Amino acid sequence: MAKEEAIEFDGVVEEILPGGQFRVRLEGADSSILVYTAGKMRKNRIRTAVGDRVTVEMTPYDLTRGRLIFRHRGDAPPGQPGAAGRRQYRPRR
Repeated sequence: MAKEEAIEFDGVVEEILPGGQFRVRLEGADSSILVYTAGKMRKNRIRTAVGDRVTVEMTPYDLTRGRLIFRHRGDAPPGQPGAAGRRQYRPRR
């Protein structure tokens, strides 16, 4: 039996929840879903803030939960805090 194909959607982070979970509003939809950070993002300590554009992977069986697999760099919508408004880390000399 073959593994089911995952569905990918783009969205914007609305809220940060404890335990590496986020509430994400999907583009083109009025609903928001609960997502958790994927293992590679957790392993590499990819930070996600409110207003960041992200890619979410979902299974066709449960369309209310998903997995956050990618954070887009510097593509936050204008007027919202997020990736574009963060300062770069510069070590002291």
